[in-house]
Amino acid sequence: MPKIFNLDNTSMKKNKAPISEFFWKSSPPLADMSNSKYLHFDIRSLPPGKFSYPYHFHRNAEELFVILEGEATLRSPDGFGKLAKGDVIFFEEGPSGTHQLYNHGRSDCVYLDIRTRANVDVCEYPDSHKINILPALDIFRESSKVPYYTDEKNVRDKWPEEIVGGE
Repeated sequence: MPKIFNLDNTSMKKNKAPISEFFWKSSPPLADMSNSKYLHFDIRSLPPGKFSYPYHFHRNAEELFVILEGEATLRSPDGFGKLAKGDVIFFEEGPSGTHQLYNHGRSDCVYLDIRTRANVDVCEYPDSHKINILPALDIFRESSKVPYYTDEKNVRDKWPEEIVGGE
């Protein structure tokens, strides 16, 4: 059964970012209200002079913005470009899909944000060198990356000798 959402009757909640440059309002997760299996989507409103989320990309999710009202500037690996009502912007997985919005206009930029639903996603932030494991919001510095077998020496010492035997 179709579920219809409308800007006029969709409640918007302010985000709680501790840095004033990052400010937006968001609808509740609309996908949760429609029992979507594969998509996560909501409506966002970005006021003039504010930035969306920090510059980022997803390792395990595609994303699509549809500008419903207003205008914004998109930052991407290709540079900076203006967006306006009616624009549809696709962000692929990985570094080539890195993005951030800034509202350079005089009114709110309202957009539909659609993402593929992943059980686990890794979001990376090139400016701040962070890695975010979603949906847990476990955030790490990229500099803490280590090779796969780091600290895995002496594995036999962790097993009973009767199982692994002596060397």
